[in-house]
Amino acid sequence: MFTGLVEGIGVVRELIEEDAGLRIEIKTPREMADGCRIGDSVALNGCCLTVIACRRRRWSFEAGPETLTKTNLKKFEVGTPVNLERALLPTQRLGGHIVQGHVDGVGRVAKIDTEGDWTRMWFRVPKPLAMQMVSKGSVAVDGVSLTVVDVSRDQFSVALIPHTLTHTTLGSRSLNDAVNIETDILAKYVQKLSVASTKRAK
Repeated sequence: MFTGLVEGIGVVRELIEEDAGLRIEIKTPREMADGCRIGDSVALNGCCLTVIACRRRRWSFEAGPETLTKTNLKKFEVGTPVNLERALLPTQRLGGHIVQGHVDGVGRVAKIDTEGDWTRMWFRVPKPLAMQMVSKGSVAVDGVSLTVVDVSRDQFSVALIPHTLTHTTLGSRSLNDAVNIETDILAKYVQKLSVASTKRAK
C-alpha cells in the first residue's frame, strides 16, 4: 500500500531482458540509500514491484509480461528518471490517498498549460478509466497522488504545484508522453456496486 507521495527520483541504470520479462536496476537518490531490504515493495512510477537485490543505492526489480504490457515500464531506457515510493508503514500519515500500486492503464499527456509557477496538465485516458474519475477526486499519475480538476469522456486535468514539478518526473513530461494511471480504489467499488444494482433492478 502506498500514498502517492513520491520519496525521490531514481534513474534507470541497467535493463536486462529475461525469459519471463525484464530485470530493472535503479540508482536511488542518496536519501533513500539505507532504506532497502530484499522482498520490500517499492512503487516505480506507481507500479508496485518487489526488490530482488539491493546494494546501497542500486536496487533491482523484475517486471513480468503483464506488468510490461499494462504500464510504461516497457518504455524505460538507461537514464530514464523514475518516481520512487516505498510501501506505507502503519505509523505513517496517509498524506495522499490510498494507492495500491496496481496500474489500471496507460494515459498520454494531451495538453500542458503554464500558469505562473503552476502547470495545468491534461491526460488522455481510456474511457473506462475516465468513468472512474470525478472532479475533486483522487488519481495517481506515475505514482503521484493528485486531485482531479476537470474530467471529460476520455481526458482529465490536474493542477501541479511547483513542489510536485520539481520533486517528481511530472515536471519533465512532454506532449504525448506515456504515464501510468491508477484510479481511486473507492471509485472502482462504487462503480461495481452501481452496475450490480442496475442489473438486479432489471
